[in-house]
Amino acid sequence: MKADFTRWLPAIAKDSYRKTALSVAGVAALGGLALAPTAAAAPVTSGPHQGAVAAIDLATGKAATSARQDEQPVESGLTTGSATGKPPAGKPSRAQLIPHGIEGAQSRVPLDDAQLANARAIVDAAKKTGVGDRGAVIGVATSLQESKLYNLGHLGAYNDHDSQGLFQQRPSSGWGTPDQITDPEYAATAFFTALKNVGGWQGLPLTTAAQTVQVSAFPYAYAQWEEQAADIVQQLW
Repeated sequence: MKADFTRWLPAIAKDSYRKTALSVAGVAALGGLALAPTAAAAPVTSGPHQGAVAAIDLATGKAATSARQDEQPVESGLTTGSATGKPPAGKPSRAQLIPHGIEGAQSRVPLDDAQLANARAIVDAAKKTGVGDRGAVIGVATSLQESKLYNLGHLGAYNDHDSQGLFQQRPSSGWGTPDQITDPEYAATAFFTALKNVGGWQGLPLTTAAQTVQVSAFPYAYAQWEEQAADIVQQLW
């Protein structure tokens, strides 16, 4: 990130909710470094999924994998959304979550417990910061692209500069200390605080809103996660 966002960030107290960030060893322990993300949806599981280490995509410069026509999705409420197309009672509608329509081919990854907990932290922060369900979709999609919803610590040679955490925020760009940006609550709140300072963000396509905050080398990559992010937010809202 090039801009200094420090002036936008509230002080967030550490508490028992803080998650431990994954290091290089932690990522490798999830299943091997060379695996690409699966594009098909899969059930939420109690353990790490085979594509977990695709969380280092940003650091290694790999592009995310879009869905292939010959792949058959595995049913999962959290990755495929409502079977009827109608939101459950009290949940946001598809039109609220994706008001501008999706842009381009969509990608999906299975979710394990760690990713689900981090997604919930992002949704909770969206509620607390007042960006609403649409803001939550932008936040979850951004984290899916940046870290596959894993809370990454410093990845050494695989790191993109000093980027860490769910949003790959950089201490050197004013996002906070390494301890702060690897706290999911702090990281998500920092992202949404910066998003609220983007004029008219509610009316922007997801990839434009996310890129304005993130200043990524891959500005159009966020769009591919909009559908899965909307499914996740609809379930967790």
